[in-house]
Amino acid sequence: MFKEFNWVLDLIYPRRCPVCDGPVKAFEFKNGRITRGGFIHRRCLKKIEYVRGPLCQKCGKPLGRNSTEEYCEDCRRTGHFFDRGFSVFVYRSISGSIYRFKYLGRKEYADFYGLATKKRLGKKLKNLGIEAIVPVPMYREKERRRGYNQAEVYAGAVSEFLGIPVETGLVRRVRNTAPMKELDVVRRRNNLKKAFIMPQNDVKFKCVLIIDDIYTTGSTIDEIAHEFRVAGVEKIYFLTLAIGQTT
Repeated sequence: MFKEFNWVLDLIYPRRCPVCDGPVKAFEFKNGRITRGGFIHRRCLKKIEYVRGPLCQKCGKPLGRNSTEEYCEDCRRTGHFFDRGFSVFVYRSISGSIYRFKYLGRKEYADFYGLATKKRLGKKLKNLGIEAIVPVPMYREKERRRGYNQAEVYAGAVSEFLGIPVETGLVRRVRNTAPMKELDVVRRRNNLKKAFIMPQNDVKFKCVLIIDDIYTTGSTIDEIAHEFRVAGVEKIYFLTLAIGQTT
């Protein structure tokens, strides 16, 4: 019944392609059968660049086609509290999509993001023994103004496709920090000091996956990972929609 209701909604309010933002057909006629339309235009799939090739073995950042390095320059220079990170898209190929998802209410993009995550990283993530997905929390007033937390929306889609539960109460953001894009690496880390707390000191999970939209320097992920380390979590991974490339 719920799936049928979603089909009706897609017919009345067509979902938008996460690349061009044009309407996607609710139904398609293929091989003599009527099926539900996809999440993205087929032509737009060619415009997306997935993370591949030699990757940093810590943060998962692409190193360049001919790189023989094991870690990116950032991870060689800076220690991290997380064990390893994974990302789905190269940022420059999907930046406009993420902007609309984050600021313009295009929450339906999360269905495509979740499916892409399953196809690209599903087996790898399942084999890690992850017990809980933890979306990076927003400051309460900021989330109220925006209407939703994009990391939580993406986490929900990943949870649905991978069958791993989402836990939103483990970490809370208690400081309204400055926008990270305006700060350099040092100021990013100072900006996030004491920005997150764990309401409960006793965390029952031993392996968690932190989810955010974009990975740049890892400052946000690290602050949360540090809280989990202090709480005794043994394995801490992160997943983001997009990541930049080492130049």
